[in-house]
This record gives sequence, C-alpha cells and structure tokens, in this order.
Amino acid sequence: MTETQDNRSLYDICGREYFVALVDAFYDGVETDSILMAMYPDGADTTEARQRLTLFLVQYWGGPHDYMEQRGHPMLRMRHGGFAIDAQARDRWLLHMASAIEHTLHLVPEPERDSVVQQLASYVVNAAEHLRNQ
Repeated sequence: MTETQDNRSLYDICGREYFVALVDAFYDGVETDSILMAMYPDGADTTEARQRLTLFLVQYWGGPHDYMEQRGHPMLRMRHGGFAIDAQARDRWLLHMASAIEHTLHLVPEPERDSVVQQLASYVVNAAEHLRNQ
C-alpha cells in the first residue's frame, strides 16, 4: 500500500464506498467479456467475486483487514494459479479495470484525484502482470 503526500491511505481518502463502486464498475464490464467470464466457476453470478475483490482492495489500500480475517493471506498467485491467465486475459482484465477507474473518477476528491488514479493504475498493471502465468 502506498500513501498520498499527507500520509493518508487511499482508503482514508476515498472510503469503502469508492471501492464498492470501482469493483461494481469493473465486474459490470467483466460480465460482458467471454474471455474473462470463462474463468469464473460461478458462471455469470459474480456476487461473491465482487465481495472478495472489494474486501481485498479495501484492505490493500489501508482499510479494515476483513479480507485477511475471512480468507487469510491474499496469496494472489496461488489463488489464481488454477486459471490460464495469458497476455490476452491480462489485457482484457486491465481494459475493464481501467474503464472502472475512469468510470469512478468523479467519486475521488479533486485534490487527490491524480494521485489516486496514478496509484491505482500502477498497482493494477503490476498485479495483472504478476498473475499472468502463460
């Protein structure tokens, strides 16, 4: 997790509601993507995936540790290891996440908007590449 210049976390700046909106916007896009939806064991029902990603992002960006309490250490590579994540899947995931970030910009306070977007974008690019296994 990184912090802004005044040492507030992204969670402190944006709040839980921001991460819920970000994840909802992301999964609204994912649900239209046949490449990515093929990886979801629950099919078109992304309810649990949305909850898990929200808890993870909230914790990662400085919020409560509900993810850790409910699911243990994130271990992202292990949790995603059973899925074939190639460059195309990575790029599709990034496309939907970038769209979600853009879609939720209005929810980020203006003075911190550029910093928040930069930190989120940097993180998701690194995370997506880290999870690529093909």
